[in-house]
Amino acid sequence: MSGSSGRERRIVTALFAAGLTTFASMYSAQALLPSLAAAFGVAPAQAALAVSLTTGFLALAIIPVSALSGRFGRTRVMVWSAAVSAGIGLLLPLAPTLDVLLAARAVQGITLAGVPAVAMAYLAEEVDAGRLGAAMGVYVSGTTLGGLTGRLIPAFALDHTSWRWAQAVIAVVGALCTVWFVRVLPASRGFRPSTSRGWGALPAQCRRPQLLALFALAFVLMGGFVSVYNYLGFRLLAEPFGLPASVAGLVFVLYLAGTVASTTAGRLADRFGRGPVLAGSVVLAAVGAALSLPDRLPLLLVGILLFTAGFFGAHAVASAWVGVAAVGGNRAAASSLYLFCYYLGSAVLGGLSGLVFARFGWAGLVAGVGVLLVLAGGAVVVVVRGERVASGVEVELVGAGR
Repeated sequence: MSGSSGRERRIVTALFAAGLTTFASMYSAQALLPSLAAAFGVAPAQAALAVSLTTGFLALAIIPVSALSGRFGRTRVMVWSAAVSAGIGLLLPLAPTLDVLLAARAVQGITLAGVPAVAMAYLAEEVDAGRLGAAMGVYVSGTTLGGLTGRLIPAFALDHTSWRWAQAVIAVVGALCTVWFVRVLPASRGFRPSTSRGWGALPAQCRRPQLLALFALAFVLMGGFVSVYNYLGFRLLAEPFGLPASVAGLVFVLYLAGTVASTTAGRLADRFGRGPVLAGSVVLAAVGAALSLPDRLPLLLVGILLFTAGFFGAHAVASAWVGVAAVGGNRAAASSLYLFCYYLGSAVLGGLSGLVFARFGWAGLVAGVGVLLVLAGGAVVVVVRGERVASGVEVELVGAGR
């Protein structure tokens, strides 16, 4: 038992490092958006393509990469993904034009796909079901710290140097985290290679309303979250706040709320049930978004703190729920569809929100995010009802068996 516990600790540690390096690379451009807009003389929405293209191409690669992992192995795909994307990150500071930078970020999105596409399925196969919620929470907390690191380090560097050196620093950090991940990651034990459970397994996952609601939840929640963080820096740098870049970058420390919320939500879901924790997290995010509206810095910071905690709590619970609800036990197919919708929401809604922000400002952006959170609430209702129906069917089957 102790050997199994030690192996699970290594798994959780490795996936924490994987989340750290993947999300540091993915969102390193977000803190640089105002600098990129100034350096290349483009509008905020165009600069934001440095984030949207990465997540968009990652979304397109999620399902094919997940299918590849079903044939060649979870750990092999994750290791190659992390290593290649880290190498591309080291080349980004050399981009001579914005077009070249955006093209490189798009390619990096494809290579990044291997970790998020496989991580949830790997955890579900290797970790005991009774501890899966907590393990998933630790992985998600690693993604929050990666998001924090990827945003905060460049933000501080910008006060002393250009965006190129700021990007170089975070690329080196990402490479070091990749080495940590590769050295700690245990080989799969629960994985069985398959050539028939890739593309063909996807339609079945789309026929269950509960899973469709979870996929929709991923799309709207991630779209709203990225929309807020893409343009938060522009708001803090402009009047009435007028903060320096390094001080504005400190707002990303609020990502730590996501680190705490994701692990806490995972444990609470294991103890009290996924439905109440998921619903409470969405409500918390909505309250936080509303509090960010007034032009008062303390209230804005509290609002972003609550919004961040609510988002990551919901994501930790929903992502674990997908593995449990997967049709035919095919967690990889269900997880890949969830993540496809998750990152597609980031790319599509995160890009469109730039047009809303440009025309209607922060109030218009928050109103749009509010609509997305209302849709998220509707999705939660469908998910919870689906769970009750499934539980009722299970009880009936057990009774018939007796």
